[in-house]
Amino acid sequence: MTSKGELTKARLAESMLELIQANGYSGTGLNAVIEHASAPKGSVYFHFPDGKEGLGVAAVELAAKQFENLIAETSVAAGGPAEAARYAIDVLAEIVGTSNFRLGCPVSVVTLEMGSESERLRQACAQAFESWIAPTAALLEANGVNIDEARALATVVISTIEGAVIVSRAMQNTQPLRAAADVVAELINQRCEPARSQR
Repeated sequence: MTSKGELTKARLAESMLELIQANGYSGTGLNAVIEHASAPKGSVYFHFPDGKEGLGVAAVELAAKQFENLIAETSVAAGGPAEAARYAIDVLAEIVGTSNFRLGCPVSVVTLEMGSESERLRQACAQAFESWIAPTAALLEANGVNIDEARALATVVISTIEGAVIVSRAMQNTQPLRAAADVVAELINQRCEPARSQR
């Protein structure tokens, strides 16, 4: 059973994540997080003694887990890695579009804002990206792509998605994400089809 304290801690991390997506890391203050989470004022430093940086790390870890779960779900539901990538990008496009382009990837936001300012936050972001690249590479390997090429391709896929989210938000149009879905799916099929034919 989850304790009241654990629920409060989770709620603070969720609020930090949502506010980073909407306002950026620098634009998110602790008072705003407390208000958004409807949490007691002293709860931030009780659960996150290192303050905003610790809360930022928790938000990045939460975002990493959410997208990692999406990758896992699409890997199971889709017919192959290209379809899985397309489905994941479609979900992201829906999130970005329905938020009126206010929501994007909090990991890229924190990386761009704080990557050179906080080594702890940079490492959390690097680990988040790795948590998406590794299962994507594993899915490609399972479809016959050799380990080195799978890793490289997975890195390109995740990097393309991240860039497309940023461009879509800037243009206030999901077309860059839709275009990325087409290109990523085609690229994956190009690598996977020769591997399948060799089986």
